[in-house]
Amino acid sequence: MKTMQVDVVSAEELIYSGQATFVALPGELGELGIYPRHTPLISRIRAGSVRIHKPDGEQEFVFVAGGILEVQPDSVIVLSDTAVRGKDLDEERANAASQAAEENLINAKSSVDMAAAQAELAIFAAQLSALRKFRSKK
Repeated sequence: MKTMQVDVVSAEELIYSGQATFVALPGELGELGIYPRHTPLISRIRAGSVRIHKPDGEQEFVFVAGGILEVQPDSVIVLSDTAVRGKDLDEERANAASQAAEENLINAKSSVDMAAAQAELAIFAAQLSALRKFRSKK
């Protein structure tokens, strides 16, 4: 079985490093699926879940709040300012942050404030969606 090295890195730490047989993640224009020996690629990714299929048949989930993807035939690197392991996602905290982003949207005084609040809201909505996907796969 062919495998590739996968590294998911946040601004603070290495979130995941290991071998995989397949990786799926949210590309800027839609879902991307990557197998070993994929054509080299660099792309932006949007907020959502990175699903890593390990050689033992298990799956690892990591939430990313957008970022950059680099694919080489034998490796995948995901760089994101914010990345959280699926098992570490906290629904209560994500809901509270989402509500705060909604309040910021309502109270926005300029188009810049509104855009920032909309971006935050999109990230937390994607985090909640990733959390639900992670829980349904357990």
